[in-house]
Amino acid sequence: MTKTFRSGSKGLDKVLGPLEHEVMNVLWAKGVITGKEVMEEISRTRKIAITTVLTILKRLTAKGLVTKAKGESFYVFKPVYTKDEFAGMVSEEVLKGVIDLWSGSTIASFVDILADKDPTELDRLSKLVSMKKQELRKLKETEEE
Repeated sequence: MTKTFRSGSKGLDKVLGPLEHEVMNVLWAKGVITGKEVMEEISRTRKIAITTVLTILKRLTAKGLVTKAKGESFYVFKPVYTKDEFAGMVSEEVLKGVIDLWSGSTIASFVDILADKDPTELDRLSKLVSMKKQELRKLKETEEE
């Protein structure tokens, strides 16, 4: 997975370059697709050369985000992860990195940010914490047996 983090960007642009994100969005929408088809999709909104698309696909393949396979007469590309899976992986890596910096203030900041963005998510967080505690208790009990 990619390790670059752009704090000034929004969403997945924080970890993917703008062109990478654009190409991934096409792949996520279409599934298995040729480089030419990716270019045609992006060309609906702006000019882009096939060589640029193929370079981005090569980078995404090297990063492990896209697979490349020989089709009937062209190579086809496919995302390794769904958009939700990728977003979850990125979120987990970012949170691990932040918690490694300073866990006490990080968790408090997370709760504050969550409350500011969507207070109803605090209830969901509380339920998730309760479920995880219960899961850990059960795991501990089975280990003690």
